[in-house]
Amino acid sequence: MDFDFTEEQLEIRRLAREFAELEIAPYVMEWDEAQKFPLDLMRKMARLGFLGVLLPQEYGGAGLGYIEYVSVIEEISRVDGAIGLSVAAHNSLCSNHIFTFGTDAQKHRYLAPLASGEKLGAWGLTEPEAGSDASGTQTTAVKDGDSYVLNGSKTFTTHGTYGDIFVLMAVTDRDQGNKGISAFILEKGTSGLRAGKKENKLGCRASDTSEVILENCRIPAENLLGKEGQGFINCLEILDGGRISIAALAVGMAQGAFEASLNYSRQRKQFGRPIAEFQAIQWKLADMATEIDAARLLTYRAACLRNQRKRATKEASMAKLYASEVGVRVAAEAIQIHGGYGYIKDYPVEKFYRDSKICTLGEGTSEIQRLVIARQLLRV
Repeated sequence: MDFDFTEEQLEIRRLAREFAELEIAPYVMEWDEAQKFPLDLMRKMARLGFLGVLLPQEYGGAGLGYIEYVSVIEEISRVDGAIGLSVAAHNSLCSNHIFTFGTDAQKHRYLAPLASGEKLGAWGLTEPEAGSDASGTQTTAVKDGDSYVLNGSKTFTTHGTYGDIFVLMAVTDRDQGNKGISAFILEKGTSGLRAGKKENKLGCRASDTSEVILENCRIPAENLLGKEGQGFINCLEILDGGRISIAALAVGMAQGAFEASLNYSRQRKQFGRPIAEFQAIQWKLADMATEIDAARLLTYRAACLRNQRKRATKEASMAKLYASEVGVRVAAEAIQIHGGYGYIKDYPVEKFYRDSKICTLGEGTSEIQRLVIARQLLRV
């Protein structure tokens, strides 16, 4: 096994870290408090290739792989998980779904503006009655001549308010259960497509999350993404990559919380010496660092498998499960190390604590990941 990164991969990591420190760090709490989605920042990241990391150059992308992509998500999330979440949703869900299952015409029409940042991507599967159980999907798409007419709603949609290109799932054949769900591409401005309630979230507040409402929304039949009835099945493959994104998001936030704790423990003095000299603090730091490295290795293993175009369902779920729970534990320990100061917004760890929890919920809860892993282990 080769644990070394190429010089190009290291340079991309450095670029992402420097960008996050210069363009994101000064505004983290301002955006969080105001729940402000920094649309201009997304365009800046697009100029660096961060919004088209996984797309080939022929579609305006950077033509890179999952190793580089994970590095970008990790370094951005080390500073602000909200921005990391937006980059992940744009890349691994919306853009990747179109790239993986779209026709040549769809790829040429939609991927270049997504990679350039001219358009922002959104992806919607979850509904009020369809979370872990996609068979509860109520949104419908009815064929009408050379069109489909969509009615329903999606919830917890990243970029639901600001998105320009949406990939949304809808039922085309209720009798077929999960095999009756299809995927569609919709564009902002389509009659009947609008944003609903903006969610007031615990964490990642600078990442836009809202409902998406569809009322007699008529789209051309050519906007069917993939084959009719294959939408949910295709989603499972897209979520393999998405779960690697969430793992990287969690690792990045854990790393940020750890570094803040390490620095604080060297500066904060009690009983006449830095608290870093106390064994209780040292053990916390050691456990945090070890768990972060383990989560990172699981994440990069899954990313390597994706680069090799190998099935990574089990490995992606393992990475997502472990990294997300490590993220929450590390953030909690970071607050403990900071003591009372960890509970106030003058220090970054309270935000990492709030932000990290989404990783155990989004793109399949921890409980769902355990089911996925178990099913893979028990396959005959």
